[in-house]
Amino acid sequence: MPELAEWLTLLRVPGVGPVTYNALVGAFGSPGKALRADRCELKRFGLTEEIIAHLNKPNLHDIDQDLAWSAQPGHHVLLIADTEYPGRLREIHSPPPELFVDGDPRCLSDPQIAIVGSRRPTPTGRNNAHAFAAHMANAGLIVTSGLAIGIDGASHEGALDAGGLTIAVAATGLDRVYPARHRELATRIAAQGALVSEFPTGVAPRAEHFPRRNRLISGLSLGVLVVEAARRSGSLITAGYAAEQSREVFAIPGSIHNPVARGCHQLIRQGATLVESAYDILEEIASQIEPYSRPNPHTEPAPVKLDKEDLALLDSLGYDPISMDELIERSGLTADKVSSMLIALELKGLIAAERGLYMRLNPGTMQ
Repeated sequence: MPELAEWLTLLRVPGVGPVTYNALVGAFGSPGKALRADRCELKRFGLTEEIIAHLNKPNLHDIDQDLAWSAQPGHHVLLIADTEYPGRLREIHSPPPELFVDGDPRCLSDPQIAIVGSRRPTPTGRNNAHAFAAHMANAGLIVTSGLAIGIDGASHEGALDAGGLTIAVAATGLDRVYPARHRELATRIAAQGALVSEFPTGVAPRAEHFPRRNRLISGLSLGVLVVEAARRSGSLITAGYAAEQSREVFAIPGSIHNPVARGCHQLIRQGATLVESAYDILEEIASQIEPYSRPNPHTEPAPVKLDKEDLALLDSLGYDPISMDELIERSGLTADKVSSMLIALELKGLIAAERGLYMRLNPGTMQ
């Protein structure tokens, strides 16, 4: 059996997770030797009869599927013993013994910032995720996230739109995309970065896979930025892994009335760095990255020109969601006037409407 097939065979054994896998390789010297060990040796190691039975009769069809996937253009399997395996990931507790990569595996070792958050963000949160990701990409950092809807998707798109690279860590095998609505986004990421997973082909999304994915998101990165998160958000799990892995944890504060800001406020109380701009992050990690030399063709957008009426309405609007009636009362303008101005400001990307409420976004520049 070829060496890669032996690694894949051990990975496919039910009950053998990263901790047991790495311990077996450490004890026996290689996956192949572990697979060929006799029953008594495996029993002394602590394996159950069920696991030993699976070791003796592997599912060759699944392994052939993995090998066929790895033979396709752009597909790679990185083994923890390979020099190309990302060094930061090798440092974490229970690193994955194998990584499946669709895209450029070299970018896994480049400086990265993870950006994570709610699957149901506010328009402001989505805008912040996109903007911070674009700034990180322009600074030469790779943006890493989890391909989920909401903040994850906006972060990937922000990096891509800025001409940068982004990495999506999946909780499934890479022969499928979850969520399915991000299939086109996943294709863009593979062409401009990488999709990566520790799970072999055919593996569907399961609840227990997402915390495992989250530890890789933080493990690959220099730090984790939480944009918006509720108090019981999976993003807080990622932040917790980051702290355990001695990575930086950043959080964007939000309105006290915003339920998906409370997780960020909790992180800040626990010691996360409060950030208001991308420069706050870059200052914190400056000592960990080398000056970026590759030119980026992205240019800053031209300032948005506003007249006094527009600026006055934005001041009346504020950053907390309010109704049209309240805005009319605050501004002193007629309903028709406010309605037409809101449409114009929304087209300029300065405000957002959601469920009948309006809120101000934070654009790059205004004049």
